[in-house]
Amino acid sequence: MNPRDLEADLLSKAAHRLHDIKENWPAGRAELNEALLYNRKIWQVLVTSVTKEDSPLPQQIRQNVANLGIFIFNETRELMEANHRVEKLASLININQELAAGLRARPAGA
Repeated sequence: MNPRDLEADLLSKAAHRLHDIKENWPAGRAELNEALLYNRKIWQVLVTSVTKEDSPLPQQIRQNVANLGIFIFNETRELMEANHRVEKLASLININQELAAGLRARPAGA
């Protein structure tokens, strides 16, 4: 499996876990923190990877992924600290799904 497919699969898996929790709320409450930590770990790897000086990605993409990571980290912290506002999961789920779809897309001629 190439790195793009692996990243896409991990993001999809995290999105699926969060989606299941959202759909089964409040029964999924017990699994929320574990799923949020799993998602945050994936994003820590992504952000670390794109912010390295030797990253082959264009600067704009690197900046966009880093900004998304900051958003993910902030949303995760808020979800874990206060009220478990389950509706906030939708943005995390959507970002993961969209990025996974982008990673799976193949450039023309590839």
